[in-house]
Amino acid sequence: MTKNESIDTTTADPAGPTGTGTTTTTTARRRRLGSTGPSVFPLGLGCMGMSALYGEADRSESVATIHAYLDAVPEGTHTLLDTGDFYGMGHNELLIAEALRTAPAAARDRALTSVKFGALRTVEGGFAGYDGRPDAVRNFLAYSLQRLGRDHIDIYRIARVDPDVPIEETVGAIAEAVQAGHVRHVGLSEVGADTMRRAAAVAPISDLQIEYSLISRGIEEEILPTARELGIGVTAYGVLSRGLISGHFTRDRALAPGDFRGMSPRFQGENLDRNLDLVDALRKVADDKGVSVAQTAIAWALSRGEDIVPLVGARRRDRLTEALGAMDVTLSPADLAAIEEAVPAGSAAGDRYPAAQMAHLDSEH
Repeated sequence: MTKNESIDTTTADPAGPTGTGTTTTTTARRRRLGSTGPSVFPLGLGCMGMSALYGEADRSESVATIHAYLDAVPEGTHTLLDTGDFYGMGHNELLIAEALRTAPAAARDRALTSVKFGALRTVEGGFAGYDGRPDAVRNFLAYSLQRLGRDHIDIYRIARVDPDVPIEETVGAIAEAVQAGHVRHVGLSEVGADTMRRAAAVAPISDLQIEYSLISRGIEEEILPTARELGIGVTAYGVLSRGLISGHFTRDRALAPGDFRGMSPRFQGENLDRNLDLVDALRKVADDKGVSVAQTAIAWALSRGEDIVPLVGARRRDRLTEALGAMDVTLSPADLAAIEEAVPAGSAAGDRYPAAQMAHLDSEH
């Protein structure tokens, strides 16, 4: 496991459930993505919701939120902006480009971009599979560089494994882009342990981006130990489970048309009721500590290891401020035990994606 690059100290339980110790303080202000990746602020900003899948977003507020994130990170520390070229069919990359163009030069220079590619879209906004062919990798990359207005992408990864293209070929094409200077690091997304090993045999991998939260802990059995064995970091998305365990989602909430959660099994009927019961139990732990539910869930994700960088999907400045507050939350062994009792591993009701999308997850096979 990689080490925090910070003068702050942490303590750990060497017998923690991750097998490498559970960090119980979250004050360190820099984490390295694997043994070969960059050092970044411990919380990355996931920008997807500013363009897609959660209903309408306010463009000016989105830009202001990115600016607030850049401003909140100490000088000398890189920020991490995560996007996908298919988020809003390029809209998200253009939004990030606008935010960076209008940010102070120093903040812009410290911003790292993590881009997923490969998803094929329809005019109507549907998904039509994935393309990981080397020629497609080069094509996707050219368009992303143009939209972002940059001469390189810091971490580049296929969003889902193309079942018709060996991962070695896809990763090899990204590695060629690294050699050409168009990409800095090779990343992976939602892959299983075997695919991770095959990819790492082709090129150094900085990090695996994968869903990981209190109610999505499947990676702990095999994927996370394999990543640690190979010196691969983890950028964890969905740490608030798309708002489900944020403490802000209610049983009677009406979702906007096009909101992904309207099709997500965990937000349906009895599943939603059971999952919000878990949130109610987590709220008691949070209240006892005098922090919010969201801060407790994010602090838990931070506590899982110094090689994990959670991505927070804040679309507004107030939500970003709340998320950043998790950096100051200290979880003692007693706190971690109380959280585990409130939300035991495997207690979530429903899969994390609809069945058709679960079929595309190499990490679930």
